[in-house]
Amino acid sequence: MTVFAMLAPLFRRRLGALTLALLLSAITLAAGIALLGTSGWFITATALTTLGLGFNLFVPSALVRAFSFIRILARYGERFVGHNATLRLLSDLRGWLFSALFPRLPLSDRSIRHGDLVSRLTADVDALDVAFLVAIGPMLGALLMGMAVTGVLIVFLPSAALIYALALAGAVFLVPAALVISARKVGRDVVSAAADTRIAVYDAISGHADLTILGVLGTAKDRFSAFARHLSERRLTLAALTGAAAMAVQVLAAIALIGTLWTGLIAHQAGALDPAVFVGLVLAVLGSFEATAVIVRSVGKSTAALAAAERLTALANLPPAIIDPARPLPFPEGQKIAFSDVHFSYDSGAPVLNGVTLSIAPGERIAITGPSGGGKSTLLSLLLRLNEPQCGDIRIGTTALNDIVAAQVHTNMALLSQDSPVFIDTIRNNLRIARPLADDEAIWAALGAAKLEKFVATLPEGLDTVLGESGRTLSAGQMRRLCLARTLLSDAPIILLDEPTNALDRANELSFFETLAEATKGRTVVMITHAAIPDGTVDRVLEMRNGRLTQ
Repeated sequence: MTVFAMLAPLFRRRLGALTLALLLSAITLAAGIALLGTSGWFITATALTTLGLGFNLFVPSALVRAFSFIRILARYGERFVGHNATLRLLSDLRGWLFSALFPRLPLSDRSIRHGDLVSRLTADVDALDVAFLVAIGPMLGALLMGMAVTGVLIVFLPSAALIYALALAGAVFLVPAALVISARKVGRDVVSAAADTRIAVYDAISGHADLTILGVLGTAKDRFSAFARHLSERRLTLAALTGAAAMAVQVLAAIALIGTLWTGLIAHQAGALDPAVFVGLVLAVLGSFEATAVIVRSVGKSTAALAAAERLTALANLPPAIIDPARPLPFPEGQKIAFSDVHFSYDSGAPVLNGVTLSIAPGERIAITGPSGGGKSTLLSLLLRLNEPQCGDIRIGTTALNDIVAAQVHTNMALLSQDSPVFIDTIRNNLRIARPLADDEAIWAALGAAKLEKFVATLPEGLDTVLGESGRTLSAGQMRRLCLARTLLSDAPIILLDEPTNALDRANELSFFETLAEATKGRTVVMITHAAIPDGTVDRVLEMRNGRLTQ
């Protein structure tokens, strides 16, 4: 029910298109059944008509052509409308998921690893495309057509109507329900095993250099192979259950067909049923079970889709990392930043910050150095309200930081981290992430401040130049300057820099610091770095060691 509650608002948004797809699916099935029944009646009636009697060939042959064209057009329309609606539904789902996920970052559940998160955001979302296309649509279509064929049988062959209705109900409801119950755990296992396999691949790729140096590539390969075998076993089990359900549907179809044949022969012998109509009814019954075979395959996939939806729901229902105040205060402009006896630790572990007290004047530029693991990046995380201190407080002027909504904090603070990404997109769009409505003049100004203007101007496409994956078409120094330009394009009065010269050689590092000193004049700057800082880059240099700040 939690999964259905999650999907219901998204389905309502596309209800019109999905209803049209369902209608076209029903028309396709109806046309197919009518085509098969009419053809059977037509051929039988023609064969039974004596040569001496005239037979109207034009009406039934016209009906056969008409039903054929209707089936073709309705099938095309159903696929076009249904796939379009489903793709838009998946887009809505991704938007909903990211909207729910952003307030929960960093994730409170640390058991969700990076690879698992990637798997949920990609494969689990894609698994839900079966929710309508191959599950709900065929089931409703089969139900509607089953009711229609049952009505026709009641008129022409009442004794077969009950047998057919019970067999179809079993194929539409009982068999899928039994498959869901028996395959629910297997579906969960398939999704979980697929996620484990993807995590193993992700870990092997991201850690390939270390695995090679340490000589443990074989261990990583064996681990992946074990996950792959488990996934294969679970998928084979799911396929076996689906195959058994498909056999059960065929048995029910055979029961319906035999019941119609038996009762039809009795009615024909009694002179109550025309032979041509009898053949048409038999073929219509046979054709009406076309959709039930699709239902079984759909339900087999849907068990995995349900498990994927459960994983997405669990992700979206994680407690938020930061709770915004019920009565938020505006972000104070032009005020000092003050840390007062701030303590912080992750998951009740060892203290990371241990009584940090710091005051930063408006427009002041400070650098914080110190060994790795000393708490430098955690300081920026608290300032951005990605985490909350366990003791002490942080203020902007006289306003406590936790009295300001996180979105306002992020609007007034721009972060350039050591792994700030460059996306496969144009230079213009990479920069507009910081300010979506920025015009070209503002973009060129930011590039000029970052000393990248001349380089971009020499490119044939200029701002419309598409950058390679992770900025591979740029040098390391150009990538950092592009990320700096993006940060500077932001209107944020406070600039936070976390190892901005990471992976740069000393020459590029010095050049970057020189650019930084000029570009950030008038803004408050808090920079975390291990690098030796040239004179004039910042106003103060502090050292963080064992969770404490010293001058």
